[in-house]
Amino acid sequence: MDFACGSGSLLLNVRKQVAEAGGTIGRIYGQEKNITTYNLARMNMLLHGVKDTEFEIFHGDTLLNEWDKLRDLNPAHKPSFDAIVANPPFSYRWDPSEALADDVRFKGHGLAPKSAADFAFLLHGFHYLKEEGVMAIILPHGVLFCGGAEERIRTKLLKDGHIDTVIGLPANLFYSTGIPVCILVLKKCKKPDDVLFINAAENYEKGKRQNQLSRAHITKIIDTYKHRKEEPRYARRVEMAEVEKNDFNLNISRYISTATADEEIDLQAVNSELISLEQAIADTRDKRNSFLGELGLPLLP
Repeated sequence: MDFACGSGSLLLNVRKQVAEAGGTIGRIYGQEKNITTYNLARMNMLLHGVKDTEFEIFHGDTLLNEWDKLRDLNPAHKPSFDAIVANPPFSYRWDPSEALADDVRFKGHGLAPKSAADFAFLLHGFHYLKEEGVMAIILPHGVLFCGGAEERIRTKLLKDGHIDTVIGLPANLFYSTGIPVCILVLKKCKKPDDVLFINAAENYEKGKRQNQLSRAHITKIIDTYKHRKEEPRYARRVEMAEVEKNDFNLNISRYISTATADEEIDLQAVNSELISLEQAIADTRDKRNSFLGELGLPLLP
């Protein structure tokens, strides 16, 4: 299985997870613009026993598609990957040229807005996904409901049946941001005519600086995703007709209720407690006034 990572920092984690699941990776490809992260990714791969023949990391701009390996316009030579993961910079500002509007990666969906390149990173990875492959990308929640160009891209992906699962994660998981994030799972040949929503935002271990997902939390997310299991307040499969009725808005709270029921009040118990308090107040007042009387002082009401 060939694996591609949009961010070099994900490479080792992905390799570890696949190995624990009993899978094998033929070769790992990564791309990273930040030179420090690029060098750290390569160094970490070697330090953890990954041979330099087992991975290839390119230093370059993903949005401009600077990697020659990915730029070949001949369909027969186009690289494609079994699995793709990405953790791009959130709401990255970019300035796409007119030529990018005709870029094969974006032409069928349109360009992401200048103020947020989130969908540009998504479409870049999705373009190189194999027909039977799976892609997962970490993004801010805005991609789920924002209008304009993002709405048009999201709507087309949904109508074409490519968005498989939406996973909501807790806030303060990353060093770079404290906002809650989501994972979009995409497939080119998705079979179920629904979208699985997983609300994992309330399942985490609180840390001093950052929140963390325990092994149990991660296992539950994976198990729910693999078996598409439904659970109140946690996971729900939503038919495309309902998504369309909601104008292709993927905001998780539209489909999974996180509201808690108000605690039922026992009026009889409350009334008895009030009577008891009133009696205690009266007893205290009488005792206080007896002391005041003995001292020859005026009584208080």
